[in-house]
Amino acid sequence: MPSLHVDARGVGEPLVLVHGFTQSAQAWGPVGELLGARFRLLALDAPGHGRAASVSADLPSGADLMAEAIRARVSCADWLGYSMGGRFALHVALRHPDVVSRLVLVSATAGIDDPVERAERRRADERLAEQALDAGVERFVRDWLGQPLFASLPPAAASMEGRLGGTASGLASSLRLAGTGTQQPLWSLLPGLSMPVLVVAGSLDTKYTALASRLVDGIGANAALHLLHGAGHACHLEKPAEFVEAVTAWLAGPGD
Repeated sequence: MPSLHVDARGVGEPLVLVHGFTQSAQAWGPVGELLGARFRLLALDAPGHGRAASVSADLPSGADLMAEAIRARVSCADWLGYSMGGRFALHVALRHPDVVSRLVLVSATAGIDDPVERAERRRADERLAEQALDAGVERFVRDWLGQPLFASLPPAAASMEGRLGGTASGLASSLRLAGTGTQQPLWSLLPGLSMPVLVVAGSLDTKYTALASRLVDGIGANAALHLLHGAGHACHLEKPAEFVEAVTAWLAGPGD
């Protein structure tokens, strides 16, 4: 079984970071610096990305690999996942709750309910996979960040240096195996999450603020919602100080 690379830095209680699509363990920017001053960060390279570019895995098997990689270092940790990383982290929490003490989901979803919509998303992900193979990493990543989804993300905050270390084949594999179109909806399983959960979204990202509210409602009393006002999908990169303040306050207070 392949293993995933873990970039460990900082001191304190362990906090696992799982990045979004096209990123890597190196792509946390100021968020990583601020969190690293308070926590022992264990930043993973997700399958198909960074130093795990050659690892092909769907969401369940990728979650298994992540849990194994973290168990090799600590028995249990807090987990923070952004977008695709949030979907991976949610799978870890459901499949391996013993390794997750608290969970932070940022701009995440539990999947697409409608099978027709899900099939269309799979076709869209396949088209993107072909584009990645045709264009190469740098052009594809720049096109990816040019979507309206990232309109409020300043270029300087996009952490480009943490996005260009992978391969086109790795990104294509990620889209085909772990894209939202391939994800089986997890909404009915959310009440089974027993750990405290913080769900974060940017107020400008209306699609994901609605999904964030639905996640909190589905999880129940152990979930909390925090909206970063004036931020979009990559809300943690757009407003790193406010994001870290909200996360650390929750981990030190209600999330304890």
